[in-house]
Amino acid sequence: MQKLTFSTLALLLVAGCTDAAEKKSKAEAEAKTEVKQEIKASVDAVVDQSDGISLWEEILTSGHRSDKNKQRDQYRNPKETLEFFGIKPGMTVVEIAPGGGWYTEILAPYIGPEGKLYAAHFDPNSDVEYYRNGRAKFERKMDVESEIYGNVEITTFQPPKFYDIAPAGSADAVVTFRNVHNWLRNGREATVDSFKAMYKALKPNGVLGVVEHRLPKSQEQDEKASSGYMHQQFVIDVAQEAGFKLVATSEINANPKDTADHPKGVWTLPPSLRLGKEGSAKYLEVGESDRMTLKFVKPATK
Repeated sequence: MQKLTFSTLALLLVAGCTDAAEKKSKAEAEAKTEVKQEIKASVDAVVDQSDGISLWEEILTSGHRSDKNKQRDQYRNPKETLEFFGIKPGMTVVEIAPGGGWYTEILAPYIGPEGKLYAAHFDPNSDVEYYRNGRAKFERKMDVESEIYGNVEITTFQPPKFYDIAPAGSADAVVTFRNVHNWLRNGREATVDSFKAMYKALKPNGVLGVVEHRLPKSQEQDEKASSGYMHQQFVIDVAQEAGFKLVATSEINANPKDTADHPKGVWTLPPSLRLGKEGSAKYLEVGESDRMTLKFVKPATK
């Protein structure tokens, strides 16, 4: 499959359409509005079609994604997860802590040229080399493949200091994948502040989608969630403390094989496999972690 670009995405969405000549007349403005409406209709039709190549198939099999990243689809279930959150082409979305860009590779082309993706990454001036290097690598990825990521704007999110992830009230949705346990290292208050930052960025009735490693109720969660696993109710509680309303939960990313009591925490499992060759076959058989998938909304009135 060839690499997916904005140009190929546009062809997929509005095949057969041609660009109107550049004019500043009222007639041209009305024509552009009409074209945008046609694009939206085309997007909906492509996403909903049951035969032929769909927008999802085009993105998930595209050459801009490595084989290694594609292999993780079976555990991360990106299509089902983003559809559960209600993410659609043309939306303004914030992705919290995108890391190397696994989900960015899917979100940017999916929301398309009419959409906007704020990637809230590490502080580029952090005292921690890992954070600086991670941000720099992500920036290079966005720059080198600008034909794919032309709708991405990088912002800074690094609790407990930086929380301006997007203009206030600008986002239709905020998504965060396996990050909440990291915020708890700075304490519960900083975790709540992180959710408040997401609340601030959202429009009224905007959606917050959370995926996180899940700790069984029978196991105790320490104050720092050092294993990487968290109680589902704890995550719900801090989100609600920030003002969110829980509207739905899903088992899309559940893994009943995961006992969540591993020697190196969640990082014992793939893809990290912190024990190395020791027991790797066993943990590969388990697969990636059991995960909660939560959908919240920012109420129109708090």
